[in-house]
Amino acid sequence: MCRANKMSVRLLRNTEDNCHHCGSFLASSTGASLCWGGMERLLARFRALATCSHQLSGYIPCRFHHCAPGRGKRLMLSRVFQPQNLREDQVLSLEGKSGDLTCKSQRLMLQVGLIHPASSGCYHLLPYTVRAMEKLVRVIDQEMQAIGGQKVNMPSLSPAELWRATNRWDLMGKELLKLRDRHGKEYCLGPTHEEAITALVASQKTLSYKQLPFLLYQVTRKFRDEPRPRFGLLRGREFYMKDMYTFDSSPEAARQTYSLVCDAYNSLFDRLGLQCVKVQADVGSIGGMMSHEFQLPMDVGEDQFAVCPSCSFSANMETLDLSQRNCPACQGPLTKTKGIEVGHTFYLGTKYSSIFNAQFINVHGKPSLAEMGCYGLGVTRILAAAIEVLSTEDCIRWPGLLAPYQVCLIPPKKGSKEAVAAELTGHLYDHITEAVPPLRGEVLLDDRTHLTIGNRLKDANKFGYPFVIITGKRALEDPAHFEVWCQNTGEVVFLTKEGVIELLSQVQVV
Repeated sequence: MCRANKMSVRLLRNTEDNCHHCGSFLASSTGASLCWGGMERLLARFRALATCSHQLSGYIPCRFHHCAPGRGKRLMLSRVFQPQNLREDQVLSLEGKSGDLTCKSQRLMLQVGLIHPASSGCYHLLPYTVRAMEKLVRVIDQEMQAIGGQKVNMPSLSPAELWRATNRWDLMGKELLKLRDRHGKEYCLGPTHEEAITALVASQKTLSYKQLPFLLYQVTRKFRDEPRPRFGLLRGREFYMKDMYTFDSSPEAARQTYSLVCDAYNSLFDRLGLQCVKVQADVGSIGGMMSHEFQLPMDVGEDQFAVCPSCSFSANMETLDLSQRNCPACQGPLTKTKGIEVGHTFYLGTKYSSIFNAQFINVHGKPSLAEMGCYGLGVTRILAAAIEVLSTEDCIRWPGLLAPYQVCLIPPKKGSKEAVAAELTGHLYDHITEAVPPLRGEVLLDDRTHLTIGNRLKDANKFGYPFVIITGKRALEDPAHFEVWCQNTGEVVFLTKEGVIELLSQVQVV
């Protein structure tokens, strides 16, 4: 071995607890303990040795789960629980004939381990999906609370007498999941909570018009005995929904609240980058005086709606004559589109408040019935629908705000010629989380260094991380450059550490 290489090997094998560059204390691992400047100095020496014909030996790769004192623990991909590559025949054995993988979002979510079938129409939501859903709920909370919404949580188990009072115990038929307790008392697992919330408000006997409006909402599991569950999370028997119930002092105030909530829905979908269409809809079993759906156009959509390019008219085909081809507002031609309902709004009037006697004291000191509205958002459905419309056939793409992790770092393969730069990846991880505080908890390090960079990049592309940062050949340059894949734009750029920080500082998170 040449003299220069012997010096380099001694440096790489050193396990002292002080940085070789600046002398600052660092926790040592099986490799060298270096700050960022020290690592760049080491790489500079390595470049100087590149002309030597002998191989650099004795390198021990760092263990990426170790961090310098005072830093948070790095998130490692190898530690994520994520069952993958579920075969189609395994899905069919669990879901029966209704489990046909005819939907892109269902297939992708199963393949990469976002969901796992538990029974027909019911799924385990796995860590990536839970993270994305928690982010979606935060966005929903922001929009609902911005218009005065107050969050509550009502029991999923709802007494039969409430539903019999509105006649929906029989009206909803077999879709209502019913059960009896040990005492013979009947309940249902609520698909919606109009009865429960109205009974709750009705129990408050001293409400004043000055306290209204109330905008009460929850995000909870809902249940519906679907006759044919399909399309994964798009149509299941158990799902998450945001349901809001509003109580106003007059029809005029109730209609203002209705418009306010619809505007909040538009804001929500705009933030998610989903081009939803608000359409007139039937009131169905919920009832009321006015209803609109928020439809997301997609090929696998089970609804059909019509829009007029000449004016603002749009409606679910259920509300129109099937033979109708022209817009009733302007007589222009209608365009028919398939879509899936991701939100629904209802102006209920006094349909429920009159049954449960939900009253308030009006400005004249007299009791009056509250004017109500109800507003739903399919939380798990929005998540799956977004994947359906944004993804390619092979790779998931998320709304930027909902990506489970914003950044995936890929270090060199163990034993490769770039492996000398491996510790740069760990230092970059720490620098990102320190320089861009909103990204703490949003950076994942793919520590499967037994795999090639190409294989890990393929996985990262499939999972849909918005930013994938590779420590590759150009990390050996002076200064080191990282290969940055911007998944949502398709761009690939090479940036220094400072450039990476500047790029990621613009990322929006919730």
